[in-house]
Amino acid sequence: MTPEAIQRGIVGGDGPLQRRAMAKAITLLESTRADHRAQADELLTALLPHTGKAFRLGISGVPGVGKSTFIEALGLYLIGQGHRVAVLAVDPSSTVSGGSILGDKTRMEHLSVNERAYIRPSPSSGTLGGVAEKTREALLVCEAAGYDVVIIETVGVGQSETAVAGMTDMFVLMQLPNAGDDLQAIKKGVMEIADLVVINKADIDKNAATRAEAQITSSLRLLGQHGNPENAHHNEAQWHPKVVQISALLGQGVDGFWAAVSEYQRLQTANGRLAQRREKQALAWMWERIEAGLKLAFRQHPQVRALLPQLQQDVVAGRIAASTAARNLLLAQSGQAPAAIE
Repeated sequence: MTPEAIQRGIVGGDGPLQRRAMAKAITLLESTRADHRAQADELLTALLPHTGKAFRLGISGVPGVGKSTFIEALGLYLIGQGHRVAVLAVDPSSTVSGGSILGDKTRMEHLSVNERAYIRPSPSSGTLGGVAEKTREALLVCEAAGYDVVIIETVGVGQSETAVAGMTDMFVLMQLPNAGDDLQAIKKGVMEIADLVVINKADIDKNAATRAEAQITSSLRLLGQHGNPENAHHNEAQWHPKVVQISALLGQGVDGFWAAVSEYQRLQTANGRLAQRREKQALAWMWERIEAGLKLAFRQHPQVRALLPQLQQDVVAGRIAASTAARNLLLAQSGQAPAAIE
């Protein structure tokens, strides 16, 4: 399919035709071939006027917290409310073989066969932050296809993987009961950027879930202050992060979760912060692509490719410091003579 045919299939198609066009588009976006990258840019430009109308929801949490089970329960609930739901699930890639299982559709067996849902698993391929390199582009494809709720499910992440917050309207962090103490709850990182914290599997130990809710609520209040009067909790025009308990397996608490999300969307739209967030994300995306492009151009530079094998051997053998090798490669790429080695 040509980029023009793919674009027509996404915007004007429906059913299997639209799904096929979406799959083709995301595959094209994920390709590393130079001619495919040019076609992908052309396609994105054509799709851009049809994007921006969906609510973008990022969901993260440690492995085993129940993200896929929760997303299926949430997706089926939203479809029952009249929404069309797209799920971009990122699967960790092996550091040994480079492969990924891409098994999220298997976990979401009911949602994956629903005609009002679209699920696309993608490998992380070594990209840090819990998301794949082309997740932003895939999100725009889903929006152009008319899906009004796009959910990004990250790989099972730790405290530093926060990239999904930089491409969504709302960042949801899933936690388990008994997942830590008071000190763990106030550690910097992923917790302080969460807009909503979900305690899943609350049915297993209700007392533990209630304790976790109290600890995390207290920590969110502490993290949200930072001496900034805009975060004062008496200001009803601002959103303040909340904690909800759910049981995704039993389908309990999903309606309360979506009520909190709807309140967040209403407040952030009214005070203008949702629009500001998207503007910042668009610029951050541009700079991220610039950095990726510069890295690729650096690796493909003739002088760098000529020097790289010998410098790598020198670094491995301990004849030259890694920092010196890096500086010499950067000098070669800029057309300067390498630094003298004593």
